[in-house]
Amino acid sequence: MNTLSTLDDLRRLLLARGGERYDGEDVSHLDHALQCAALARRSGAADALLVAALLHDVGHLAHDTPATPSAAGVDDAHETLGAALLARWFGAAVCEPVRLHVAAKRRLAAEPRYQRALSADSLRSLALQGGPMTEAEQSEFERTPHANEAVRLRRWDDSAKSPDRVVPTLDDWWPLVQRLSR
Repeated sequence: MNTLSTLDDLRRLLLARGGERYDGEDVSHLDHALQCAALARRSGAADALLVAALLHDVGHLAHDTPATPSAAGVDDAHETLGAALLARWFGAAVCEPVRLHVAAKRRLAAEPRYQRALSADSLRSLALQGGPMTEAEQSEFERTPHANEAVRLRRWDDSAKSPDRVVPTLDDWWPLVQRLSR
């Protein structure tokens, strides 16, 4: 992570490691990111949330864990790492939904219908991340700034796994990333 000092370094990371696949999913990290951003755009999300959707899993790529750490029984805390990394260039409107997107999964997983729809990898990681939230945790989460944006991001995240979806490229998104950076 320390070697990422510019947005160009971030872009190179996405291109260098983005082709790695999630275990049990039909998309690479970069395909997933691009689909997530496209779903956010289709939903009319604000620009900061579009960038958050695009970059929400960068923490997976920023350290040397396996492509699917949950398969090895590891919670890589990618949401915390990713938000800290992105804070070098972006404010809370981008970083907080990234930091909270795992908590949003835990919040949504308190709903049995949501939990039943999760992929095998998402269920494995959910268990490692603390499982579904209790009612008290849900109340606290819902009072957290950017929680609603994190829930929206999480829903796009869950739907951004189609091997055949045609979406804009990283080059198409990068001017927005640059424009929103500090």
